[in-house]
Amino acid sequence: QVQVVESGGGSVQAGESLRLSCTAFGLSVNDYIMGWFRQAPGKEREGVSCITGGTNYADSVKGRFTISRDNTKNTVYLQMNNLKADDTAMYYCAAARGRFRECGFIRRGYEYWGQGTQVTVSS
Repeated sequence: QVQVVESGGGSVQAGESLRLSCTAFGLSVNDYIMGWFRQAPGKEREGVSCITGGTNYADSVKGRFTISRDNTKNTVYLQMNNLKADDTAMYYCAAARGRFRECGFIRRGYEYWGQGTQVTVSS
């Protein structure tokens, strides 16, 4: 059974950092596009970052967030620095079949989703 499980969320002050983890079971993160999405209350779920042969970031997080992959742990990370109140949301990990040079944030392209981990940033 395929599962992706997020962890690492929490409550921090603006300017602080958090690292989210997404561990996959039943699939290899090296063979899938792995993405991070977030959803704030009353807003649409939006793409934050993804990794495949390359990486991609939403404009709002460029220069602050870094996505990485550890194949030995079958885990993808999202390092989030200089957090802002606007980053407050539930963060979801997702997996899309295949590995390509680029990745994007079309939600229907992602087959597997985690339950989410909450990130709250106080200003």
